[in-house]
Amino acid sequence: MNGHASTEPAAPPCCREEEGSISLFILGLSVIAMLLIAGTVAVTSAHLTRMRLLDLADGAALSAANALDDSACEQGVRESVPLSNRSVQERAGAYLGSRPRPGSVSDWRLAAGTGTPDGRTAVVVIVGDARLPMVGSALRDLGVSVTIRVESRARSDVVP
Repeated sequence: MNGHASTEPAAPPCCREEEGSISLFILGLSVIAMLLIAGTVAVTSAHLTRMRLLDLADGAALSAANALDDSACEQGVRESVPLSNRSVQERAGAYLGSRPRPGSVSDWRLAAGTGTPDGRTAVVVIVGDARLPMVGSALRDLGVSVTIRVESRARSDVVP
């Protein structure tokens, strides 16, 4: 020995192979945590967008249920306000046109099914494309959009 002996014991050969593996483990857990957070934010945003569209559909259905059809002048109003597909679609469209589009919705429209199945109940179907934070641009790049469909019904019964 030449007088400069190391006081640290040499690492056994089996432990040298594991050097740096904790960094990879922490990196992997961090990526998983970020994906979980991004997914949770996206799902929450989609649910809130659905609730906003449902509020709009409820308002449009209530507005449409109060729209008198032309037949009311001829036949009168009996137990409920008479409706037609045309009156429901026109009134629901006017209601949507008068409301600001929520920021989390890139596009919205009345969908098939908007009208009246029985001449007394107004059915409004709204379809909207949601903008999702954090993952929305990645989904758009993949050609995927998140479309939300809501349906609301309302009826205006006449109480004697």
